[in-house]
Amino acid sequence: MPVLRAVGLGRDHETAAGTVRALDTVDLTVDRGELVVVRGASGSGKTTLLRLLGGLDVPTRGTVLVDGVPSAERDQDDQRALRRDRIAFVFQDFALLAVLTAAENVEVPLRIRRASARRRDAAVAEALEQVGLTGHGAQFPDELSGGQQQRVAIARAVVGGPDVLLADEPTAQLDSATAAGIVELLADLVRRTGLAVVVTTSDDAFVDRATRVVDLRR
Repeated sequence: MPVLRAVGLGRDHETAAGTVRALDTVDLTVDRGELVVVRGASGSGKTTLLRLLGGLDVPTRGTVLVDGVPSAERDQDDQRALRRDRIAFVFQDFALLAVLTAAENVEVPLRIRRASARRRDAAVAEALEQVGLTGHGAQFPDELSGGQQQRVAIARAVVGGPDVLLADEPTAQLDSATAAGIVELLADLVRRTGLAVVVTTSDDAFVDRATRVVDLRR
């Protein structure tokens, strides 16, 4: 059974000028251990699709299923638990908290879960090691390069052991060499952990490492 599935997924927005169709009739399945790349021109609905898959937005049409259960059958508490425990996000602007160190940023999801201090310390150290940042935990975001900040964001996303990682243009703000390192990191996480990753991107380097490529048009 796919860990994540979209069936007939669509999203409209009401504006002063009328209805804007941000996404129309998308069908998509994502299995564990897959790196699925979603491509498309600006305005094609890539970010909207990720927000719908992750439960950050509500579809106008269709449904999202996690482990076969439709989103409409989950109450608000269940939806929040999904976003906290099962589905993680990485954004192109890193979204790190400037007043926290790298380790403290990674620790945030574990604090939300009220994990013990011993569990937090061990998991944060492991996550930073996974992304190649052992020894950088005491640094603040403005003391790190863009690539290092994105690695911290990825460590924060995976520290709780999610089933799905949704990454929205994760290399958009990085130079090509740094971006290549992020591509390899995500591909390696998929290979080693069985994580399901969905990436929206214009970076062709992801295409070479993808399990599947999905093109959104119009």
